[in-house]
Amino acid sequence: MQRIFAYALPALLLASLITIVACSTVPDSDRRSINFLKPSDEAAMGISEFKKMKGTLKISTNPTYNAQVQKVGNRLSKVMPVPNAEWEFVVFEDPTPNAFALPGGKVGVHTGLFQITQNEGGLAAVMGHEVAHVVARHSGERLSRGALSVGAVAVGTQVIKKQTGLNPAIVAAGLGAGASLSQLSHSREQELEADRLGALYMARAGYHPEESVRLWERFSDYRKKSSQSQGPAFLRTHPLDETRIAQLQEYLPTAMKEYKP
Repeated sequence: MQRIFAYALPALLLASLITIVACSTVPDSDRRSINFLKPSDEAAMGISEFKKMKGTLKISTNPTYNAQVQKVGNRLSKVMPVPNAEWEFVVFEDPTPNAFALPGGKVGVHTGLFQITQNEGGLAAVMGHEVAHVVARHSGERLSRGALSVGAVAVGTQVIKKQTGLNPAIVAAGLGAGASLSQLSHSREQELEADRLGALYMARAGYHPEESVRLWERFSDYRKKSSQSQGPAFLRTHPLDETRIAQLQEYLPTAMKEYKP
C-alpha cells in the first residue's frame, strides 16, 4: 500500500496545487477551506431544495414549537455572517431528533428534537450548530473535496499502472479506500468546527454557550437509552459524543467572551 501511495504522489501534488487556488478562510475560524462553488450557486441550490421539502414533508402547526423556533431563529440570524441570506425557519413533523440548515438561510427543525433540546438554549445550540455549517460552507467544501478525490484517484491509478504494471482495479481500490477514510475524517472535523462556531453564535445571540455542552450530554443519554451504537470512531461521519462534549468544554472560555445576555 505504501508503494501505491508513493507512486500516486504526482496526482496528489496536482490536487494540492488546485486547492491552493480554491482556498478561502472560514469566518470566525482560522481554518482554510477548499471550495470551487460560488456562494450564490450554493444558496440557489439550498433554496430550491428547501422549497421541494416544504412541498413534500408535513409542516408542523404546533404553536409552541413554532414560536420557539422563530424566536431563536430571529436572534441567531442577526449575528450570523451569511450575506444576502433569505432566512426561513420551519418545523417539520418528524419524530427523529434532528435539524438541518441549507445554504441560503433555510433551516428545518424536526418535532422530535424538542425532547432533547428541552429549552430555548438547547434549541439555540442545535440551530447554531446547523447554521454554522452554512457559514463555513461545509456542503460546498464536501462536494469540492469529493471531486478532487475522484480526480486524484483516476490520475493516480493511471500513473501507477504505467510505472508498476499493477492491476488498475486493485490500485483504484487502494487509493479509493484512502480517499474515503480521508473524507470521513474531514466530515468529523467539520462537525466539530460547527460545534465551536455554533457555541460562538448562540453566545452572541444571548444564549449561554454552556447549554451546548448540556445539549450533547442529553443527546448522549438519549442514544444510550435508545441502544444506538456509535460504532468505530474512524468509520463515523460524526465525532463520538464524548469527543464533542470535551472539545466544547475546552472552547467554552472563547465563546463566553462573546456572551451578551
